[in-house]
Amino acid sequence: MRLQRFAWLVLLYNVAVVVWGAYVRATGSGAGCGSHWPLCNGEVIPQSPSLTTVIEYSHRLTSGLALMSVVVLVIWIWRVCGPGHPARTGGVLSLFFMLSEAAVGAGLVLFRLVADNASMARALFMAVHLLNTFILLACIALTAWWLSGGRRLSMRAAGPAAAGVLAGCVALLIVGTSGSIAALGDTLFPSLTLEDALHADLSATSHLLIRLRVLHPVLAVAAALLLAILAPRLARDRGLCAERMAQAVIWLTASQLALGFLNVVLLAPVWLQLVHLLVADSIWIAFVLLGANALARESRPVLSRELSARSSGDTEATGPRGEWPVAARSARHEMRQNP
Repeated sequence: MRLQRFAWLVLLYNVAVVVWGAYVRATGSGAGCGSHWPLCNGEVIPQSPSLTTVIEYSHRLTSGLALMSVVVLVIWIWRVCGPGHPARTGGVLSLFFMLSEAAVGAGLVLFRLVADNASMARALFMAVHLLNTFILLACIALTAWWLSGGRRLSMRAAGPAAAGVLAGCVALLIVGTSGSIAALGDTLFPSLTLEDALHADLSATSHLLIRLRVLHPVLAVAAALLLAILAPRLARDRGLCAERMAQAVIWLTASQLALGFLNVVLLAPVWLQLVHLLVADSIWIAFVLLGANALARESRPVLSRELSARSSGDTEATGPRGEWPVAARSARHEMRQNP
């Protein structure tokens, strides 16, 4: 039970780190530590830092703790779960994408794609950053789900559901990518009035980042309609938990559309950008878990009771390294001897 709780806490903490990273971008604090990484302005601990330095440095510290939390999670999983357990794969993938997340963040700093940099290179980096973040959160969420008794995934056994899960994930990734570019445009080219913002969006002389903003609402509405169709279908005949996850996806998506409308009307204030991102992360995680439920293979799930027994050293209940319980193995052996 402790391992399960820790995995979910790691997921929540990483979501918080992602939102704080958006605050760094929205406040233009990405250059708070200069072009130095991992040092901050050439120092391990900055002396007499400015506000932007404090914001950027705190993000680096929280990101470092996020990396450590995933490392601890992977080690714990490998000590408790036996070979072949899906949580092992999830943990390793989580660590891989956590390292790639750090590499992308370092690239933004070292190539000076921060602060007031309005190049397309920065936009591409931001898109890659968003994609990596979403995949990282998905890996951690699936790891926690498997540790909580979730079954292995099977694309073949799921049939048509697999296509629905894939379509929903691709749609959310595309919307998230367009949203990161739109948020960058809002940060670099703020408007004083809604009329000015709309005029800039439609002007052929505006910067490309501004003109790209108009794509995000269109893609968001299309993705919302797709999720409204897919979520109930993926939850059908999959139990109460799946139905609740489908409802969460639908309500979160509806709330996100309302937040997006407010974001446009209020000219993207920083606090609203953070809420918008938080809900986007929540939709992504909820849909990933809904998809995992829909793709779950009809096989014996990993019971949380066995994980708890294993973590407490009760190998008689679980068998060594998370294998089948001893009693179950003995019964199976007797059945073979006495058919």
